[in-house]
Amino acid sequence: MDPNSIDFPYGRVVLASNNPGKLREFSALFAPLGIALVPQGELGVPEAEEPHVTFVENALAKARHASRLTGLPALADDSGLCVPALGGAPGVYSARYAQLADPAAERSDAANNALLVRNLAGGADRRASYVALLVLVRTHDDPCPLIGEGLWHGQIVDAPRGLHGFGYDPHFLLPELGRTAAELDPAEKNRVSHRARGLAQLLDRLASPHR
Repeated sequence: MDPNSIDFPYGRVVLASNNPGKLREFSALFAPLGIALVPQGELGVPEAEEPHVTFVENALAKARHASRLTGLPALADDSGLCVPALGGAPGVYSARYAQLADPAAERSDAANNALLVRNLAGGADRRASYVALLVLVRTHDDPCPLIGEGLWHGQIVDAPRGLHGFGYDPHFLLPELGRTAAELDPAEKNRVSHRARGLAQLLDRLASPHR
């Protein structure tokens, strides 16, 4: 995507997340466009409710919430890992997967990964996909939000590998590369990840004269 083809007359966009990993990745992806992302926490915006069972509904709810409280355009994503052998789980519950199984469990990447590996133990089907649904609203009541979807296919491995990334990255193997997502340097991940793919689709729609 050529940044010069983007007609988006806003220098600041509120990011409807306080996740530092997402902020790093999205900031790097938006910087070439001259758009500064401001995490919602810096503007006093509390976390939105995420009551929905689909990524797109949750992302839209978060974007509208942040825009409503700040008066700024807002970008939100809802993303997670979908594993066919587990019926699509963890899905929209990826960030709190372990807590759903045990409310006393800590909310951490380590706990989520441990449960994922445990639930797949003995299974031959290790396919998995990272899914990212990105929503950009110009105003809180934007009737035509821009939506991008990114899919990143891989396999789950038992032993963690790599020191980069977050979430399930150390266990998410990319067979064509022979590396996990956590073994990719941040710049490489930003070119091929589910968020990068979702953002590319969103920006294509932003540049379209028929949007």
